[in-house]
Amino acid sequence: MKSRYLISTSAVLLLIATAGKAAAAECAIEYIRTACPGQETVSYSKCGGTQSCVLPETAASVEVCQAAALKACANDRLKITKSKVVRAKFDGKAVMSASGKEDFCADYEKRATEFDQCAK
Repeated sequence: MKSRYLISTSAVLLLIATAGKAAAAECAIEYIRTACPGQETVSYSKCGGTQSCVLPETAASVEVCQAAALKACANDRLKITKSKVVRAKFDGKAVMSASGKEDFCADYEKRATEFDQCAK
């Protein structure tokens, strides 16, 4: 009798603790890189050696997924990766950038300084 009461009490407490919290969902970030000439091996290494890949992120909302996709546009390997296209899906549905574009890097504020820098 006592163990049944403890199990029931634990289940109720678990329900109370998780009530009102949104479950995290999958945010799939698709990367498509364009390498600087001769830098394909290094540029594509983040996708296991291929030009494109999809990497999962955990996101609590579409907005968090959008922010992660925009952040994924950052390019600190200026002489290695010429540019990127980054797309996102939240729970399997396409997510658009703040301006309604599929490619989040089209809205990336540092695009001019971080992309197309191979020859500089």
